[in-house]
Amino acid sequence: MRRRAIPLISAALALTAAVLAAPAATADSAPDARHRPGLYTPDANPEAYSQAIELVRAGQYRDAAGILAMVRTPQAVWFGDQTPAQVEREVRATVEDADGDTVVFALYNVPGRDCSGYSGGGANNTAEYKAWIDAVARGVGRGEAVIVLEPDSLALIPSDCGQDDAQGTKTAARYAEVNYAIDKLEPLRGTRVYLDTGHPGWHGPDSITPRLLKGGIGKATGFFTNASNYNTDAANSWYGKLISACVAYVGEGGDSRQCPHQSWPHEQADEWIAANVRTPAYRWKHFVTDSSRNGQGPWVPPPGKYTDPQDWCNPPNRGLGARPTLNTGDPLQDARLWIKIPGESDGLCLRGTAGPEDPERGMADPKAGDWFREQALELVRLSNPPILPGS
Repeated sequence: MRRRAIPLISAALALTAAVLAAPAATADSAPDARHRPGLYTPDANPEAYSQAIELVRAGQYRDAAGILAMVRTPQAVWFGDQTPAQVEREVRATVEDADGDTVVFALYNVPGRDCSGYSGGGANNTAEYKAWIDAVARGVGRGEAVIVLEPDSLALIPSDCGQDDAQGTKTAARYAEVNYAIDKLEPLRGTRVYLDTGHPGWHGPDSITPRLLKGGIGKATGFFTNASNYNTDAANSWYGKLISACVAYVGEGGDSRQCPHQSWPHEQADEWIAANVRTPAYRWKHFVTDSSRNGQGPWVPPPGKYTDPQDWCNPPNRGLGARPTLNTGDPLQDARLWIKIPGESDGLCLRGTAGPEDPERGMADPKAGDWFREQALELVRLSNPPILPGS
């Protein structure tokens, strides 16, 4: 068996079998029993199964089935903070477990990550980071892998958060680290590397494109957007197209400040691209997007209620988004993925208040990466499209 035998999981699956008629899995699921390579589904956070069991005991069978369907859907495997020996061993084990399926690896270990905020940590210096990346490359080997390289690494560089010196030493190191990772990982036989762009509510193509170029986008397969955020599929795809066009335009000698912004009317932006970008679209950089929690779109905070609403941080009443797929129908979009692990907390969100509770939820949110039961149920119940058949 590819999965380890876990009695708790088996019990949960048995108890909810009548409700969960078929695995939600991926939009690429085959209609027959033959295995066709697709996206890999990792073992879930054990707390998800504990929650499912408790829901069954409470008679909430459909909610339990929804939690199980959510965690049985392909999603990213995150690595960061392990030693080189640990990450090599664990990455290799994941590739072997995938048995030909494509693993989405989210690598999150760059020095100074997240501006030392909620998800701070990472390698202590560039030398440590390079050794860690070398180990990841050895672990991936000849496996099939999509590398989501360092969320927030380019959209949030050290100079953005006052962590750099006057010479820009740490920011220069960040670009060197990202370039090094591309050089090590992109040449691997089955690996595609995608770089960070934040999301459509943050940077415009004019500001993120120079960072992508310094980060080595020319050597990578492409870029990713909306990791751990809530923007709609339509907004993400439009943003991706504009960045792809802007990268091509600057590669021809253009100025990124002239590129269309995502707020432009689509017709006006398309006209600008047709008139100014000479590179044919089939040569533009590709992208992938995160749809794990965007089924209800972004949260709009109550006007004037918070000094810092933190709309990215465990916003209420969000839902799972469209299932992951390697077949998006868009020649520029290589995949729609679940990059952020749905059900895991973004951290303690105070929204500019003194705390200790999240004022939108009336409770203290779990720390970043811990299972958030209340949010997991919201994501399941408000999923769009529904995570369960018959909803």
